[in-house]
Amino acid sequence: MRSVSEGIVGIHGWGAYVPRYRLPLSEIARVWGWPDHQYRGLNVKAKSVAGPDEDSTTMGYEAALNAIRRAGVDPSEIGAVFFGTESKPYAVKPSATIIAEALGITPVTMASDVEFACRAASEGIRNSMGLVASGMMKYALTIGSDTAQAMPGDVLEFTASSGAVAYVIGPREGAVAVFEGSFSYVTDTPDFWRRSELPYPRHGEGFTGEPAYFHHIISAVKGLFETSGLGPEDFDYAIFHQPNGKFPVKVGIMLGFNMDQIKPGLVTPEIGNTYNASALLGLARVLDRAEPGDRILVVPFGSGSGADAYSIVVTSEISGRRDRAPRVDDYISRKVEVDYAWYTRFRGKIRLMPR
Repeated sequence: MRSVSEGIVGIHGWGAYVPRYRLPLSEIARVWGWPDHQYRGLNVKAKSVAGPDEDSTTMGYEAALNAIRRAGVDPSEIGAVFFGTESKPYAVKPSATIIAEALGITPVTMASDVEFACRAASEGIRNSMGLVASGMMKYALTIGSDTAQAMPGDVLEFTASSGAVAYVIGPREGAVAVFEGSFSYVTDTPDFWRRSELPYPRHGEGFTGEPAYFHHIISAVKGLFETSGLGPEDFDYAIFHQPNGKFPVKVGIMLGFNMDQIKPGLVTPEIGNTYNASALLGLARVLDRAEPGDRILVVPFGSGSGADAYSIVVTSEISGRRDRAPRVDDYISRKVEVDYAWYTRFRGKIRLMPR
């Protein structure tokens, strides 16, 4: 599916947040007896871990605050807030309203939590593009935020990490980057899931690769190419969903991109898979350095399964916005290493029996 808002909607502000705590993959392997080769091929050094006083809502607030600072808009002008996550602090209570209230966006606004595994925040962007293009509102705010969720000892524990990203979407005028084209590709492919009341997700092992991740991303990108007339040679940067450090490089090369295009958007090797903030955090990192006229491909993916391919062109407005908030690399570089005991204690992995 293509978007009807292409060329008339853009990004006005972007913001990120990554917790300072890092759990090295070697520490996870030590505790569970995994051999080195089981994790070194993932191309991830350590994963970011939310602190004891952090959750997806608090991290989402920080990212959204940075995005609004860069956009330079009055929060009261934001007509919708979408919060994409698969690690809500409340089973029944929206996080979007908490963030909207804290930012001064309420009460005259829409607010919704969105769910589609790691693609939920991208659904929020699609919704925002449509609402702005239709004239229903001037600006919309989309947030992607997640905390690490993985069963102790499972292979997911190596990469499931914590982080957040946010975007203020608005009209073409004044935007730092414009959505030039988009294409969505969705099927019912159950590669990853978590049933109600279960604490950790399950996954289909190798089934998560070819039928899910690779098929949907390649199909979305090829659909964008066919409908836009663009190809790999037309892009300066290419960013793909990053469940690990290996998959985005592999799918990019399969599609005809080179490492010079892929490398700037890679965040997973340093902080792991931030789920809803994965590809969109890579986009924020690229916007931190992109120049006017640069064309960016970004492709979020969500298990279940679906992918969105966006072609985004940077405008001259970007130059004055970068220093209004911390950059992604600022968050990546400020780090405190923790051990597995700290991680299990403060992330609630240890469940005590009631007395």
